[in-house]
Amino acid sequence: SLGNGKSTINVLGVGSGTGEQDLKMIRILQAAHPGVLIDNEIIEPNPQHVAAYKELVNQAPDLQKVSFLWHQLTSSEYEQQVKEKGTHKKFDFIHMIQMLYRVEDIHSTLKFFHSCLDHHGKLLIIILSDSSGWASLWKKYRHCLPPPDSGHYITSSSITDVLKRLGVEYRVYEFPSGWDITECFIEGDAVGGHMMDFLTGTKDFLGTAPPGLRQRLQEALCQPECSSKKDGRIIFSNNLSMVVVE
Repeated sequence: SLGNGKSTINVLGVGSGTGEQDLKMIRILQAAHPGVLIDNEIIEPNPQHVAAYKELVNQAPDLQKVSFLWHQLTSSEYEQQVKEKGTHKKFDFIHMIQMLYRVEDIHSTLKFFHSCLDHHGKLLIIILSDSSGWASLWKKYRHCLPPPDSGHYITSSSITDVLKRLGVEYRVYEFPSGWDITECFIEGDAVGGHMMDFLTGTKDFLGTAPPGLRQRLQEALCQPECSSKKDGRIIFSNNLSMVVVE
């Protein structure tokens, strides 16, 4: 139903990174609406990511009917800019994929971007599910993790709580996902070391963390609410929630 009957579909990506997911969605829109123009705007603060996204577009021969406009800003900077200009462009589709962890004021951010939706527009939020191992790790085993350098730990219930307070309609779709973290438990394994860095948000976690903290975290990762065992491998639950806001 997205953009039905329109000659141009306006899309806004918030925190789009290097653009791979954006282009997948744009191609789905192209297939659903052949011949329709797609006006795609992107909010992304990281200059390296913006450059990589532009390069991806330059190499794609199938995007002639898609226009691109990058805003090298954070979501809050974009919001401030829009409010200062007093102009309010409306979008048929806005997506925020795995980016709300870094947003300071989630209530204000969701309220603003919801106000940017056109009639029949949709906002897609993808965030870690409450059924994920991350949720258990953050809630039950936070003492096993170093303090976060920036951002905060949130899962889908934090988002739906805000949407309820805003009084907007939404639906939640669960997306099961597993991540093989077996190498995290192999002493001296380089891949396992990188995985632990990612899990903790800490560079060289295994090399810098006290042995007791390392052991507690490895024990927590093996708990059934975080991981399951399959064919001798340890599979961390990486389940996602896809929240579609009307």
